[in-house]
Amino acid sequence: MCGIVGYVGPRSAQDTVIDGLRRLEYRGYDSAGVAVVSGGDLHVEKRAGKLANLEKVLDEESLPTAGIGIGHTRWATHGPPNDVNAHPHTGGARRIALVHNGIIENFVELRDRVEDDDHELLSDTDTEIVAHLVELQVESGFDLTTAMQRVCQQLDGAFTLVAIDSEDPDTVVAARRNSPLVVGLGEGENFLGSDVAAFIEFTREALELGQDQIVVMTRDHVEVTDFWGRPVEAKRFHVDWDLSAAEKDGHDWFMRKEIFEQPRTVADSLIGRRTKSGQLQLDEMRLADEELRDVDKIIIIACGTSFYAGMVAKYAIEHWTRTPVEVELASEFRYRDPIIDATTLIVAISQSGETADTLHAIMHARAQKAKVLAICNTNRSSIPRESDAVIYTHAGPEIGVASTKGFLTQLVACYLLALYIAQVKGTRFGDEIDEIMEQLEAMPDHIETVLGSAATVYDLARAHVGTRSVLFLGRHAGYPVALEGALKLKELAYIHAEGFAAGELKHGPIALIEEGLPVLCVVPPKGRDQLHGKMLSGIQEVRARGARTICLAEEGDASIEPYADVLIRLPKVPVLLQPLVAIVPLQLFACELATALGHDVDQPRNLAKSVTVE
Repeated sequence: MCGIVGYVGPRSAQDTVIDGLRRLEYRGYDSAGVAVVSGGDLHVEKRAGKLANLEKVLDEESLPTAGIGIGHTRWATHGPPNDVNAHPHTGGARRIALVHNGIIENFVELRDRVEDDDHELLSDTDTEIVAHLVELQVESGFDLTTAMQRVCQQLDGAFTLVAIDSEDPDTVVAARRNSPLVVGLGEGENFLGSDVAAFIEFTREALELGQDQIVVMTRDHVEVTDFWGRPVEAKRFHVDWDLSAAEKDGHDWFMRKEIFEQPRTVADSLIGRRTKSGQLQLDEMRLADEELRDVDKIIIIACGTSFYAGMVAKYAIEHWTRTPVEVELASEFRYRDPIIDATTLIVAISQSGETADTLHAIMHARAQKAKVLAICNTNRSSIPRESDAVIYTHAGPEIGVASTKGFLTQLVACYLLALYIAQVKGTRFGDEIDEIMEQLEAMPDHIETVLGSAATVYDLARAHVGTRSVLFLGRHAGYPVALEGALKLKELAYIHAEGFAAGELKHGPIALIEEGLPVLCVVPPKGRDQLHGKMLSGIQEVRARGARTICLAEEGDASIEPYADVLIRLPKVPVLLQPLVAIVPLQLFACELATALGHDVDQPRNLAKSVTVE
């Protein structure tokens, strides 16, 4: 959601905070702001729109030199994205500046209390109310740390808060509940960020914060307590990627760079998954084999792109383990009173590990005694910490808001989970698992092959600049690919796009077909003759009604040629693994079409990388 940075040390606070915000802007770009303490006064500058708007103002007139500051890049929730609603917010006396990620659910009650104390609120945000509450505490004699603790005890919802006090120019205080925050540990300086990208240029040593914790940070000292002031032992860790991982590497967009990184990231996701004896092993499998054998139902919960990875997982898990699988939107899961118990395995898929809908869903599941396994890209984020087991996807940082390599590595993790359960339950022989693993380990080369034809896909995309609607069709594991392809086009090109199970087209959606409408068709491998034949029938149905068929089909499949207006060849792979290669041309298509339309590919409108509010 929003991006937060804090700093205290010898560097220019303004420059250090702005650099951090630049690397976090993928989390929100409705507005940006920075606050520093200098000469006993608070100095704040903030602007609506992208960070560049704030930087332009600061280029003309910098804030005073300071060694302490906080910053924020916003994805709007309460109040429209304008200068007034931009963070940081201050208290009425402008002693406290505060930034916030999340939503304060009891803000109406708190607002009434603040206004009853004759405090004038200038913005529409829930954040400004918290700034006033903290300032009331320090004005009554409490230090900033105690003030933050006392205020957090009054707050409902999910939040990260970071504050500075003009009368305490050496201290940054922050709080965390259900929203990401990490500490960067330097020499004679310390950092805060929503993500380690905020400070990776300066340090790779970090401290993770748990739920309902407060961190107090000076140049030389970091102390963590809970909301009630009790000391907490925070866990230190080393960040295993560097600043270069967040650079574009010569590409015009981070997203395009990340698409081309996919052969490597898929390979990285497979490293170390087998022991010397050939047995599969997962990252943090804290579930005993006996517990997994007792599982009689699996429910996959996720949102957006991760949900489509979960749909692919259903095909693989059911086929390889004969265990029934349901796939549900995390945002809906706990509200339908699901039937789960100790024999249910919940698989939560989230790239950031901070997705609020998914986090609350697994908390509900654990309260019902279900086992929880997380598939996640971010070490030590909230969802893995709340889970019984974790498979990390090892995709590295993904800066583009629309997920690409995150999706492929989630697919790999889902396949690994399916095979691991098959190994534990004995539903597949060891040589069968070895064969599938060898097929998976060949996928990076196949993805590289698909990327080799990117120029052809780019030409196709540019030829569709005037298109206002595109349909995507798939069957079996190709159906989630169609849904993900449509989502990428909606996210990036802002045009109508829908994905359908090809067999469902005749049950209503075929009414959408008109002369010249582009229909992208994910054709199953020819080895699955029933699936393949049914897909060909669906393609003929839309083509007979004037659609322009763009078909993704495996190399050597001649039967598709009479029905494809445009043919994009895919490597020959098993049907369950085909999503790993089939989605790549659709990613390239969406990226290039959005570029040709003049859109910001890395930061699509209205979207943020990590959705940390419900």
